[in-house]
Amino acid sequence: MMKADIHMHKWLMLLLATFVTLAARAEPLPMDEAAPGVYVHHGTHEDLDQGYHGDISNIGFIVGEKGVAIIDSGGSLAIGQRLRESVRKVTPLPVLYVINTHVHPDHIFGNAAFLADKPIYVGHANLANAMELRKEAYLRNNATWLGEAATGSDIVKPTQAVTSTLELDLGGRNLLLTAYPTAHTNTDLTVLDHSTATLWTGDLLFVERTPSIDGDVKGWLSAIETLRAVSALRAIPGHGPVVTDWNQALNNEQRYLETLLADVRSSIQNGESMEQSMDTAAASEKENWVLFDSVNRRNVNLIYPKLEWE
Repeated sequence: MMKADIHMHKWLMLLLATFVTLAARAEPLPMDEAAPGVYVHHGTHEDLDQGYHGDISNIGFIVGEKGVAIIDSGGSLAIGQRLRESVRKVTPLPVLYVINTHVHPDHIFGNAAFLADKPIYVGHANLANAMELRKEAYLRNNATWLGEAATGSDIVKPTQAVTSTLELDLGGRNLLLTAYPTAHTNTDLTVLDHSTATLWTGDLLFVERTPSIDGDVKGWLSAIETLRAVSALRAIPGHGPVVTDWNQALNNEQRYLETLLADVRSSIQNGESMEQSMDTAAASEKENWVLFDSVNRRNVNLIYPKLEWE
């Protein structure tokens, strides 16, 4: 073996040992049992650019008689490892599935923590391609945002795609996965636990935190109407608390998106620049949402150029 190869081998072994040590020391995430066998960890309302720690989204798991399904894995390997430890506090059953509700980095970068469990990774039919297209930027941004805390975080693509709907059996517990046309993103997926009538919405529903657009605002408004037809007792949003009156939560989100859409259209019709629209669009909604200034400006930046071509 060449000297350089020996050094590389030692480095890889050291890196592997570091990951094993981190996993062994991982502190379980605090979890709430939203319904029997349904566990959720609530992320904090931090912006990606300021104070981000990879833990801003709602992530969790569902336990059946045969095994466990992870619903989103967090924004880093470290968060994913902590989620895995939370599972082990509840049950020794195997992790059968890791489900990603969409492509955003705060929901997918913990996937690697479950590789040793050899689960089926499940996502929207567009997810694998979206991950590939965004991989370089996401890895670079995560390293910038998290520094050393991003170590080991990697893109793990789905091995099973959902084009329309898919039923998963956890043993005495079936999950209905539904893929949506472009809305919050072009990779949106919901998970309905039939046993408890609990709906994981991913980022198709925001509660408290300002909804962020990375897809199509009109498509999102259409998705909201589709969600209203789902028979569920509670919803676990991508961000914010679990809600039982989730129709009202959808109303709040719809009101914001419709206001934003109308105001940006008005700005364009009045000849205002995108920068001017950023300062005024949906201003009436400011007091209703967390992180409004930063997220709303990004929303205007995304939809203004598209609406110019209506």
